[in-house]
Amino acid sequence: MLRENGFPPPEHPLIGLHRCNVSCPLGNREFTTDFYMIGLKKIVSGVILYGRTKYDHENGSMMFIKPRQVVEFKNLEFEEDGFLIFIHEDFLNGSALHDEIQKYSFFDYETNEALHLSPKEEEIMWDLYNKIEAEYKNNTDEYSRDIMLTHIDSILKYSQRFYKRQFINRAEISGKTVSKFNNALSVYFGKGLLQTKGLPTVNAMASQLNLSSRYLSDLLKQETGKTAIELIHIFLVNEAKNLLKSENQNVSEIAYMLGFENLPYFSRLFKKETGLSPNQFKKQLVN
Repeated sequence: MLRENGFPPPEHPLIGLHRCNVSCPLGNREFTTDFYMIGLKKIVSGVILYGRTKYDHENGSMMFIKPRQVVEFKNLEFEEDGFLIFIHEDFLNGSALHDEIQKYSFFDYETNEALHLSPKEEEIMWDLYNKIEAEYKNNTDEYSRDIMLTHIDSILKYSQRFYKRQFINRAEISGKTVSKFNNALSVYFGKGLLQTKGLPTVNAMASQLNLSSRYLSDLLKQETGKTAIELIHIFLVNEAKNLLKSENQNVSEIAYMLGFENLPYFSRLFKKETGLSPNQFKKQLVN
């Protein structure tokens, strides 16, 4: 894959490193790989596409691409040096990072949810990259792989930390995501979409807010301590409480109004959030 896209052949069959400068060979091409890709770059112009969206290239940015995602480069020009790390899935076999890397949700973020680094944060990332590169270019021995994996793991852990900082900073600028999320749920309910489209999904709400589902859940977790699906459940149970106060509708009718085709599922969810079944809650109101 590297050779086909204009990169020099890697010095290791399962990991490749490449420094990008203004002449970085990333013209116009589309590809998919068995590699994880971690990149840091400052782009003056051009487009990187993966998933549904265009890469947000304001400031120094990092992007994270997992295997079997289609990536497209168009007319890229770079402002400063950057780097790309290509890590084949097999390079992780037998290491703790093999499982840990699955937990980093930013590999599922869309391109417009890139990580924007401060100058100090960039220094940290470059320092880790340089350590990986030094090991990569040395004569390999039994320690080389573990050392490189340790520094890659550090890049991912720092990225998680810096994303949390970004969530806080961007929330202060653009307003709390949870408010927008709850408003989107209210609109969904108000338009009667619960009856026509069923229960709101995280994907549907994320699409309304122009975010990926993983990025939305991570933002909400940062703001509220709860994931998107947990907040959807809380919203539905609160609506159910309001409807149960009316004596004109029974529990099954209310469940249907809220988009539940399965009454036992509705009852379990309600009891999980309130400690009471819907019928017990309704009887308590009457008493």
